[in-house]
Amino acid sequence: MNALKPLPLFALLSAALLFARTAAFAQQVQPVPALDDNTGYQLIFDGKTLNGWDGDPKYWRVENGCLVGEITPETIVKQNTFIIWRGGVTKDFELKVEYRITSHGNSGINYRSVELPDQKYVMRGYQADIDGQDRNANGVRYTGQNYEERGRTFLALRGQMTHIEEGKKPGIIATIGDTKAMEAFIKNDDWNEYHLIVRGNVLIHILNGHVMDVVIDDDAKGRAFEGLLGVQVHVGPPMKVEYRNFRLKNL
Repeated sequence: MNALKPLPLFALLSAALLFARTAAFAQQVQPVPALDDNTGYQLIFDGKTLNGWDGDPKYWRVENGCLVGEITPETIVKQNTFIIWRGGVTKDFELKVEYRITSHGNSGINYRSVELPDQKYVMRGYQADIDGQDRNANGVRYTGQNYEERGRTFLALRGQMTHIEEGKKPGIIATIGDTKAMEAFIKNDDWNEYHLIVRGNVLIHILNGHVMDVVIDDDAKGRAFEGLLGVQVHVGPPMKVEYRNFRLKNL
């Protein structure tokens, strides 16, 4: 009877390496689409009343389950005015909310903001911008951008990832997409969903499942880590904006 010959060392090593690679590959996972999971979110607008919200009733009301901001020919505003959520402050959070705006409308969602002490319902701070398709005569659409109301103004346009350092203008460090082409993600005269993810100095605006812009704010003097939440009606022609399904999750 012939005895089995031992395998050469290199053959053993090759077999061991192949096994290790196969095991490692078997353990790898790929990202999958996230479930529409609202775990941990708090509904901060009840769809029936303005409980917890504070704004000028001339411009804000509840209608058909929506928080409605409207400017009519008789109620033209001289400065931007907000309705402010008084149920807490925004620090590190995620916010999901749906909105619909008329073609000449201009609005926005302010977060980590302050109310100016000498002007009621006027806010300063980070804003997820919203405008209608016919709002601007120059044809530029600002929806999706990060704009600091009454502050450093444009922090990131749609399609940009920016880094802000103290005393400097926001620097574009990467592009997410073409600003104009990304307008295709905005639904006109229909419901859109904003999803804001704000952690520390990183601010992410997502619209209808598409990242609009990312800001890394290292401006120690200009940035804010907490503040009020509110939505806006903007100076300009008559307009109407509707919000529904405000869901807030503190991180």
